[in-house]
Amino acid sequence: MRYISVKQFANKYGLSERTIRNYCATGRITGAFLMGKTWSIPEDAPLPLRKRKSRHVMPLLAMLREQKTMRMKGGIYHKTQIELTYNSNHIEGSRLSHEQTQYIFETNTIGVTADAIRVDDILEAMNHFRCIDWIIDSVEERLTEQYIKGLHSMLKTGTSDSQKDWFMVGEYKRLPNEVGGNDTSSPEDVHKEMVALLKEYNHLKTKTLDDIIDFHVRFERIHPFQDGNGRVGRLLMFKECLANHIVPFIITDALKMFYYRGLQEWGHINGYLKDTCLTAQDNYKELLDYFRIKY
Repeated sequence: MRYISVKQFANKYGLSERTIRNYCATGRITGAFLMGKTWSIPEDAPLPLRKRKSRHVMPLLAMLREQKTMRMKGGIYHKTQIELTYNSNHIEGSRLSHEQTQYIFETNTIGVTADAIRVDDILEAMNHFRCIDWIIDSVEERLTEQYIKGLHSMLKTGTSDSQKDWFMVGEYKRLPNEVGGNDTSSPEDVHKEMVALLKEYNHLKTKTLDDIIDFHVRFERIHPFQDGNGRVGRLLMFKECLANHIVPFIITDALKMFYYRGLQEWGHINGYLKDTCLTAQDNYKELLDYFRIKY
């Protein structure tokens, strides 16, 4: 994926650079991300549509957005960032501890540690924080290939994978891969299978928790990217729960094996994964109760 500057994007659509920066900062340009003080924008990113009249926003989403803007510590936004990032990355092999993840989020530094820390673990934690910010800002956006690719690009930017010629950051895989010993969609079939999945999902007028879980399973079985599919998939589940006024959930490391079994059995015994997600949802509801957030 090729990226252009704010100035180039502004010139392309005849708008001011200030307007484009505002679009980027509010998550309205899919795939745009901040490197230092400079925004990078996908060359093929569409111009955001004018905002529709706001509909009812669930109290949790309103609180996440408010606390994100305030950069408030000790609230549901702070807790969600740390718990979702630590657990989702840890499931995929990150060696960062919960305390290290929290320290990075709170201070934007790694602190002093006696143990060696992989640079990729640090980068992917920081990138994951940005991904969460982005989905909070862009909850109302419908899922598209470009949105999903933008999320993957944000997650993997700057990592060692991004330096590999065969690894396509923000693009679908070039090489076949497998997950848990199971075959996934071939690189040649990924695009058409993602188009079909998104078309079917977006056609649903009302999306239930079962619909969101089913989308997640099918996304993971396609496994469209070379790496990062699990984290992107779990971020999308969190976003879609918020978008459809469903209490979201975090698959913790303690639930990992139940989660994997549920993915394997979905379509035969859906209860395994559904029960795991409901357990995770109950855990998140406990946080909402503690912070006195209605759901």
